[in-house]
Amino acid sequence: MADNFAADRPAGPRRQLGAVHALLLTLGMVITSDILKTAPTVALNVGQEHFYLVWVLGGVLSMVGALCYVEMASAFAHPGGDYHFLERAYGQRVGFLFAWSRFAILHTGWIALMAFLFADHFSALLGLGRLGNVLLAGGLVSALVALNLIGWRVSLGTQAGLVALVAAGFLGIFGAGLWLEWRGFVPPAVVPVEPEQVGVAGFSAALIYVFLAFGGWSDAATLSAELRDNRRGIFTAMLGALAALLLIYLALNWAFIRGLGFDGLAASGAPALELLGLAFGAPGIGLIMAVVVVSAVASINSTLIVGSRTTYAAARDVPALAVLGRWDVRHGVPRAALLAEGVVALLLIAVGGWSGHGFNTMVEYMTPVYWLFLSLSSVALIVLRRRHPEVPRPIRVPLYPWLPLGFLAVCLYMLYSSVAYVGWGALLGVAVLALGAVLQLLLRPRGAQEQGWTEEGG
Repeated sequence: MADNFAADRPAGPRRQLGAVHALLLTLGMVITSDILKTAPTVALNVGQEHFYLVWVLGGVLSMVGALCYVEMASAFAHPGGDYHFLERAYGQRVGFLFAWSRFAILHTGWIALMAFLFADHFSALLGLGRLGNVLLAGGLVSALVALNLIGWRVSLGTQAGLVALVAAGFLGIFGAGLWLEWRGFVPPAVVPVEPEQVGVAGFSAALIYVFLAFGGWSDAATLSAELRDNRRGIFTAMLGALAALLLIYLALNWAFIRGLGFDGLAASGAPALELLGLAFGAPGIGLIMAVVVVSAVASINSTLIVGSRTTYAAARDVPALAVLGRWDVRHGVPRAALLAEGVVALLLIAVGGWSGHGFNTMVEYMTPVYWLFLSLSSVALIVLRRRHPEVPRPIRVPLYPWLPLGFLAVCLYMLYSSVAYVGWGALLGVAVLALGAVLQLLLRPRGAQEQGWTEEGG
């Protein structure tokens, strides 16, 4: 079937995305300036002997999880992505809760987090203060919502340019390390910083930040219904983006250590800024500011694109939310869902501004909920294989069921670690998830299959 939706259904997404566009969108989701904040924390928690290992481990485990998603996305292509996988595996109640968590916690929380990262750097230079920081973050989100309302062609063209600029900026950071290496530069001596945690606790804390830096790859599943070649496109988008990201992170960390030394990296609050200052002086500051700005814009833009599609897909299952389940055929976007995502993100920016620690508050807000649903998604692969063995699966997870079960074990461990790590923001996230359970009882979602979705193979 050429389209994933029945002919008598309301207008929906068309298969118009190529593999390259999907890869660029996924790269925009995962390539962010997180690495500029997470690398020192990872160094502080694991020590030099395990530093590169924890980054490789995070990348490889993310690829294992991506393989699970590739199988489900190629078999059950749908604009809701893992919302649809969970709905088919566990029923509409779990599917609705996941869609709610993405709408009110995960996607919008990530948008707010990256907006704070963007604003924090400008605030440090301009002395904007807390209110100015919040206004700048909110202004960025509002501008990107407006961009996406123009239509997918503008958004994708912009995304390609943003990803290219981010890659060029990261190449500049790596180039700074090479330049210092060529000059025979000796990193300045730094008094070693005592690790925040040691042993298993330190390794677990480091993994939280590593997985945060790799996060976002699962969102590519929401593009499956718009890919011209779903089999090749979804594999290229997820695995290609993660492989590229792993290489980029290893290169950046090498550059940090080459310029600052390992102890200098662990003690640094802004390693890229210090590195480029050593290599290029004042122009280096401008370069790193450009990297932060462009990567934040790229990540928010990608999250708006995929987040609005999950909201759109879930709203079509809830009669009371029908207005959010409408597709703007002219512009090729779910207009109402986009606006709703933007409004919630602005509310979270206000909450983060009130807390005084916007970035960290959003990490706390999202992390436990993220690992809870990623655990359920890994089990969904096994459930769907048993429940729908007749569905063609263009791509199958190798070493089944051991790889999915291994990834589940990782997810459960990270869920425990995130609960042990985070603060009051986690309680807020759990409270918002509980609110979704109450709304579910009031709104009575009917489930995608009751609505008459038709899919390739499903």
